[in-house]
Amino acid sequence: MAKKVFVSGCYDMLHSGHVAFFKDAARYGDLYVGIGSDATIFGLKARQTVCSEAERLYMVKAIRHVKDACINEGSGMMDFVKSVERVKPDIFVVNEDACGKKNRYGHPHPDTVERLSGCGSQILQTKESGAIIWKTDGHRITWKGWKTVREE
Repeated sequence: MAKKVFVSGCYDMLHSGHVAFFKDAARYGDLYVGIGSDATIFGLKARQTVCSEAERLYMVKAIRHVKDACINEGSGMMDFVKSVERVKPDIFVVNEDACGKKNRYGHPHPDTVERLSGCGSQILQTKESGAIIWKTDGHRITWKGWKTVREE
């Protein structure tokens, strides 16, 4: 059975960088995407969305690398907690935009890391490794990029 991989974001003004991120994240298993609601985006960015949450959900679900997607039910930076509890991902992928040097949102928040670790998810962050390189023989997955090589 494939591992469940979860990513979350606004995905307003969906672009090729988002699709590339989904493609990379889907290499770890079946990709589930949590999408920020219109209200969450307004609260975080103090502006209306360019594309409605219904449009963004439709577009994200249409991407072949995505197994399923949903509108996150919560609000603020931790809007995806209920989605994570429902999906129960094995891996949570955080992209560089969410946690890089110029990250004005403070991602990933320590509470997020604690909750994800508590539900057994492995957290892969591009800020930690620059790039996450993986290999599989069909049974085991090996990751390189962190300070050590991790095997599952």
